Amino acid sequence: MKLGDYLNPGLVLPDLSARSKEAVLAEMVEPLARTHPDIDRERAVSVLLERERLGTTGIGDGIAIPHGKIEGLSDIVLVAARCCEGIDFDALDHRPCQIFFLVLAPEEAAGQHLRVLAHISRLLKDSEFKKAFLSASDKESLLALLQGV
Repeated sequence: MKLGDYLNPGLVLPDLSARSKEAVLAEMVEPLARTHPDIDRERAVSVLLERERLGTTGIGDGIAIPHGKIEGLSDIVLVAARCCEGIDFDALDHRPCQIFFLVLAPEEAAGQHLRVLAHISRLLKDSEFKKAFLSASDKESLLALLQGV
């Protein structure tokens, strides 16, 4: 499994402008709704906010992995984003998040959904990968990094 299998240039956001959790989710869902007609923007944000109410997906160390399941979605979709200044995402360690991976999955894809989340988690434990993600100069560099992992 490679993250690049789930990404295209429109789904890599090197400079999030949002400054709140809800705004981050909306900004990350926007390109998904444009590229995947089976994703309703408002429904996706609602599903993600509902998941956040169950417990934050800001896992600490500057990382958030918001995720949820959407009825009617045909395949897992992924958005990678960053905000080098950091955004308050109610992370477990109370630190701002800089690295974001949003994952939406079909209702019936529980196993694959968990495998994608586990793969992202393993990658983000690698300090060299995190450093490369944060220092990539532009969208193309970020995409190239993600296509190889």
